[in-house]
Amino acid sequence: MSGLGAALTSSLLLPIALLLLFLRLHSFPASVSAQRGSGSAPRWQTLSGHSPIVVARGGFSGLFPDSSRAAYRFAQATSVPDVVLWCDLQLTKDGFGLCLPDIKLDNSTDVSQIYQDGQNTYMINGATQTGWFPLDFSLAELSTVPLVQGVYTRSEQFNNLFPILTPEDVAALNPAGLWLNVQHDAFYTQRNLSMKNYVLAASRRMVINYISSPEVGFLRSISTRFNPRITKLFFQFNAPSDIEPSTTQTYDSLRSNLTFIRTFASGILVPKTYIWPLDERNYLHSSMPLVLDAHKAGLEVVATDFYNDDVLSYNYSYDPIAEYLQFVDNGQFSVDGVLSDFPITPSAAFNCYAHIGRNASEEVNTLVITKNGASGDYPSCTDLAYQTAISDGADVIDCPIQMSQDGVPFCQSSINLIDTTQATETLNDFLTDVPELKGKGIYTFSLNWSQIQNLTTAISNPFLSYQLYRNPRVSNEGSLVSLADFLALAKDAGSLSGVLINIENAAYLMEKQGLAVVDAVETELSKAGYDNQTALKIMIQSTNSSVLMKLKDKIQYELVYQVDETIGSADPSAVSDIKNFAHSVVISKQSVLAENNAFLTRLTDVVTKLQNANLPVYVQTFSNEFVSQPWDFFADINVELNTYILGTNISGVVTDFPKTPNRYRKNRCLAQRNNTPPYMSIVPAGSLLGFIQEPSLPPAQAPSLPLTESDIAEAPLPPVRNKSTVDSPPAAQITRGSGLSKGAVAGLVVSVVVILIVALGCFQLRNRGMLARMGIT
Repeated sequence: MSGLGAALTSSLLLPIALLLLFLRLHSFPASVSAQRGSGSAPRWQTLSGHSPIVVARGGFSGLFPDSSRAAYRFAQATSVPDVVLWCDLQLTKDGFGLCLPDIKLDNSTDVSQIYQDGQNTYMINGATQTGWFPLDFSLAELSTVPLVQGVYTRSEQFNNLFPILTPEDVAALNPAGLWLNVQHDAFYTQRNLSMKNYVLAASRRMVINYISSPEVGFLRSISTRFNPRITKLFFQFNAPSDIEPSTTQTYDSLRSNLTFIRTFASGILVPKTYIWPLDERNYLHSSMPLVLDAHKAGLEVVATDFYNDDVLSYNYSYDPIAEYLQFVDNGQFSVDGVLSDFPITPSAAFNCYAHIGRNASEEVNTLVITKNGASGDYPSCTDLAYQTAISDGADVIDCPIQMSQDGVPFCQSSINLIDTTQATETLNDFLTDVPELKGKGIYTFSLNWSQIQNLTTAISNPFLSYQLYRNPRVSNEGSLVSLADFLALAKDAGSLSGVLINIENAAYLMEKQGLAVVDAVETELSKAGYDNQTALKIMIQSTNSSVLMKLKDKIQYELVYQVDETIGSADPSAVSDIKNFAHSVVISKQSVLAENNAFLTRLTDVVTKLQNANLPVYVQTFSNEFVSQPWDFFADINVELNTYILGTNISGVVTDFPKTPNRYRKNRCLAQRNNTPPYMSIVPAGSLLGFIQEPSLPPAQAPSLPLTESDIAEAPLPPVRNKSTVDSPPAAQITRGSGLSKGAVAGLVVSVVVILIVALGCFQLRNRGMLARMGIT
């Protein structure tokens, strides 16, 4: 190790050694079914016809500090075998190269704590910048400066563990490809430091496979010094309105002169929005012809700005695999490579998910069960959510049962209409406080079905505190459906294997509101002909054992017990009790893989104990938003699904984005069980947590308690209260988009007429004497 690497203090050596040990222990076979140049690979629409390259920006910088040894080694261990390691090249005042993501040290290192007086101010590309700059320090001075995570929304637990590296240090890792990115040649040249001299000298010490720069002058100055079969030069496009310093043209204008760029470069490096622009609401526009034009000019195209932990276009439903496939498997063109902070994801996208037809066979037998339909894309439990779930490949669609005042069972995720609709706009008079249901709300049992079905729906945004919204363009689209309509929709779908009906609050509805919810469900199932068919499995789910006990003799149902708390184990007596009234169990993700501060800590024995009792286990809820996943899954729902499905052999997943797990179980890498590539391997629980030094460890948490008999035992359901004794708020008619229906308006007109007649009568009585004196009778 040279320079900075040799200056590691002994306090930093242990975590690095542990990390490298982990990477050695968890190295995996490299063969994949669609490697570049393989005879069995599909023909790609890249310039070469081979699979796109994966370029790891600063290594696996989505997890570890950018350009750290850990980031580079982790990228090599978890990505395609020919992953290219990217180094943003900077220079010290004594002319040595460094791999750092920015011309300033501020965000990527802890330099401000070590050299508090080391700030300086420079003019860079026409703008004044103040901070700590590499060119103000020697290589020796920076040898004691550790790296930190520069993106503040990412984990800080790996800060201050790794030194700054030189390109020579990265080359010593024997990468399949090394990419040097030269951002500021003109700036360094003005200060008597030569990027050209450094790059040419470095190329004699190590193989540099790619060199990129946003400066035409720099690339033209070195273009004749490199063999393009060994080193490819890429022109990097900055923002369209930025000025390229050599030609003083905007990058947007250079985009129309690709033949000129081909005179000194083999390819172009472009932000992904140059290819698929976004509108002001973050939805995709039609693609631009840039890739096709570049290929026509003989230029390769590598797209940049791929981050799993950022707000993707809403078209991708927060699924990063979907975004990569948009650039390489759209039927029109494919980029020749991508630059990513999370190289595990494009590795899997290209070699496991690309070129899979809609009718591809499933490689794992795992049920995809919806959570309120496709509620990640449409308002919960609406006709659109269910129709989308069916078209997205769900096996089982779910209907959480609520009851209207007039006894109609319908599908809705909450008994409180405030949670799922815009009821407060027109129904504030129905706001009531129900302690048994956790407080104030506008409850479904206070309104008739004719009123409820006219409410404006509202999409759920469970991660709104992170400013993550779901499909805002359709946030109020879709209509609520009755259980009868839901059952008819499921029967007509043809592709479903079952329906799941979730019954909650049954005891309260029966005892306090006189609504026989369990009986209502059975009646609708019978009326819809579900008693006389075997094509669709009928699953009845509840957190209440009393509900399932009432139905235990109904052999046509699969009774599903939902454990509504996080558990760390399950007592044998509790498992035995569940067997008395249920056929399967739903548990939370955290009851399978325990977490502490968003790090996995251990694999519990809950699934094993339930499966040993022949109880299939379904796990919920798998959401695509990256904030719903521990750090161990690299902000990729597909990594999470893979770990749960292959690692614990669960029987099904419950999800609000059914398209994602349906596509997951069809990916071609699942067929390689004896030769699983690293990007499809199971994440071991506790692996990342084990690399964190003691001061940075999250505080210890008490383990979750086991499930016991007392958690399950319940009194039988109460008798249904006589409906006539139930006190309910008066009914009010509403229609979508207005406060009153036609009937309500007519009633209001009649009321107004009555009031006018009474008022006129009062006026006549008060003025009878005056009218008589005037001779009016």
